[in-house]
Amino acid sequence: MQTRQRQRPAPPRRVLLVDDSRAQRQVFAIQLRRAGYEVSEAGSGFEALEICKAQEPDFVISDWVMPQLSGPELCQRFRALDRNKYGYFILLTSNSDSADISAGLAAGADDFLIKPVSGPELLARLSAGERMLRIEEELRSSNDMLRATLERLHEAQEAMERDLCEARKLQQGLVRERSGRFGHHELSLLLRPAGHIGGDLVGFFPIGADRVGIYALDVSGHGVTAALLTAQLSVHLSGSADQNVALRAAQMGHDAVNPAALAQFFNNMMLEEMTTDTYFTMIYADLNHVTGALSMVQAGHPHPVLQRADGRIERIGNGGMPVGVIEKPIFDEISLTLNPGDRLLITSDGLIEATNPAGRLLGEEGLDAIMRTNAFLTGHAFLESMAWSVSEYCRGERLDDISAVLIEHRAAAETVPIRHR
Repeated sequence: MQTRQRQRPAPPRRVLLVDDSRAQRQVFAIQLRRAGYEVSEAGSGFEALEICKAQEPDFVISDWVMPQLSGPELCQRFRALDRNKYGYFILLTSNSDSADISAGLAAGADDFLIKPVSGPELLARLSAGERMLRIEEELRSSNDMLRATLERLHEAQEAMERDLCEARKLQQGLVRERSGRFGHHELSLLLRPAGHIGGDLVGFFPIGADRVGIYALDVSGHGVTAALLTAQLSVHLSGSADQNVALRAAQMGHDAVNPAALAQFFNNMMLEEMTTDTYFTMIYADLNHVTGALSMVQAGHPHPVLQRADGRIERIGNGGMPVGVIEKPIFDEISLTLNPGDRLLITSDGLIEATNPAGRLLGEEGLDAIMRTNAFLTGHAFLESMAWSVSEYCRGERLDDISAVLIEHRAAAETVPIRHR
């Protein structure tokens, strides 16, 4: 049988009586000890200060008029002491003048008693002071608990910060190659999460001797959930031949999966295997780097921007539906040819939805202006300049995840595909 532990009684409150009259101190001391208080006595203000330093009394009851150090002066010095808890100070006075009471309050006194003081009145004032001290102790205890909780949260936040920094490195590692040269075509990738980790993913992989698969994804939401889905999608797109969905058919001697079929595969996977409301937008392109023919699927992703060799800018596609929303979505299938000097820019919505301090979106017109301004740049130099321009446009406003793929048909051709980091 379990026994309930008895709560230890609280120790008696300490009261310090300060009066140059020994007789007056003894009268109060007898009453207070009978009421259960622990009592100390001091015959002067200086003696009282020494006792306060050694014992930290809960209450100080001091006469107003004393030699060398008056009651208000003692109160001021008492308040200046380095104490672990609050002390309740009561001044005894024969004068009920409001000016004196104001002066006592200014010195730091909590209460006043007008002489002569009766025993019941003294105990009633101490009882009122008890309530204040209990409230102060409860607040101090709550503050200590809050401080300890904040310290634990800070430690947990630091641990999460370290984990997120490592997660960022791992996520950046999903994009194994940031650029590649395939025949006449050069590919350049940009991936900039808004926080430590994000939901954007870009990449490419070779398909046989004359083709390359190129993808750009943007998972809804931010943070860990989005990052975990991008990691899973990365395995399906950039893993080994037996893991890469687009290459499985080629491994079995058939042609690689066409872009629309790949989008449908991911749509079925999201609806059948995922238990969250997450979805993603996507562009997947199959580029023949010998002929420049490109076929792609647009699934809710921003329109790719085609910049012709003469500087003309065209927006490609009709939009299509995101992946993982409905069972039978309509995706937009696109075919075009990149001629020498042409380039195709695929970006996430983090660019066109970038907002300046006035709340104005960069939009498609802003992106077009950036492309024209940086038309003389190529590859990563173009992407980095574009990212810098967007950051300058926002001027401190929070950016969303930013990702981009740049496909350029260069005049100089390589007979053997060469890929580099």
